[in-house]
Amino acid sequence: MNPGPSLSRGAAGIALLHIERAHLGIGRWQTAHSWVRTATAAHISTAETTGLCYGLPAIAFMLHAAQMDGTDRYAPALTAIDLAVADLAHRRAARAEARLDRGDLPAFAEYDLLYGLTGIGVHLLQHSPGNEALGRILTYLVRLTHPLRADDGVLPGWWTGHDPHLGQSSAFSGGHANFGMAHGITGPLALLARALREGITVDGHRDAISTICNWLDSWCRRGTTGWWWPRWITRADLRSGEPSQRAPARPSWCYGTPGIARAQQIVGIATGDADRRAVAEAALADCLSDPAQMSRLTDTSLCHGWAGVYQTAWRSARDALTPTIEKRLPQLAVRLTGPPRDPGLLEGSTGTTLALLTAELDQSPISGWDSCLLIT
Repeated sequence: MNPGPSLSRGAAGIALLHIERAHLGIGRWQTAHSWVRTATAAHISTAETTGLCYGLPAIAFMLHAAQMDGTDRYAPALTAIDLAVADLAHRRAARAEARLDRGDLPAFAEYDLLYGLTGIGVHLLQHSPGNEALGRILTYLVRLTHPLRADDGVLPGWWTGHDPHLGQSSAFSGGHANFGMAHGITGPLALLARALREGITVDGHRDAISTICNWLDSWCRRGTTGWWWPRWITRADLRSGEPSQRAPARPSWCYGTPGIARAQQIVGIATGDADRRAVAEAALADCLSDPAQMSRLTDTSLCHGWAGVYQTAWRSARDALTPTIEKRLPQLAVRLTGPPRDPGLLEGSTGTTLALLTAELDQSPISGWDSCLLIT
């Protein structure tokens, strides 16, 4: 993979840090422009395998971030790029619709946040909310919540035929349903809720949100340290009605309670469901207060580590009905330091540094970089 047009591991993601610093006046636009040139120097893929984290959508997200202060720094290029992203969205939606018509199981890459239609939808909602392509993606996500027929029963429409690592393994015979923000159903849920909050809806929109929420409720468990959700369930779990995961796992943004709770908090706000909002906020607060769960975080990254937890908690605290989550932020902020790692956004030092800026300034990023996490 060319490292340039990659938001997760390449120059496009690193450019976001320098763009944010330039917006703040603590960095130079010359440096930011240099990283933008690096990100766009090589071939930028428009293939149907590209999404928010790689290829043309990643470049579009990066360039729009540079203009979030109202200055048209890349306007001529973005005119053509935005049209191309919309065309990509239509092409990818058409392929997904054909799969739905066949009744086949989807793969992560069809619908997820990092590489699928949810991620492209996030970008369109933020920068082209009136685009027909966004409506088509939302309509697709509604269809994704419709059940699929299997030989031995009915599966949720987002049930994948592969394991969480995109392979085939005996432990996941028959595939799985994923709960995480990065690859699971809470990504589509958060996008549907964000669109609803902004008054953008399609037929069946609220029903789709209800379907996903009812699913999350059916697998939610309450332990001695509060509410939690499994990372995924298998066909065996589905048959038994109980997750094989017996306790909360690592509380990361990508798979754990922080991301899942934030998605449901957004739903509660968008739908006026005070009970769901309260449970989501309590689940996150309890998670952040549990030393056993927090001890499972072993790095400072956005995806799996402290930076992702901090940024998610900070966004949640801004919307929370009580100060409980906010009170945990100082203790989280002190964990945003560690040994040097690769410079990437999702798993490297770039993401950690951006979260540190949030902690230091206590203000929303001007560039809107964390919208790619679907927590805004």
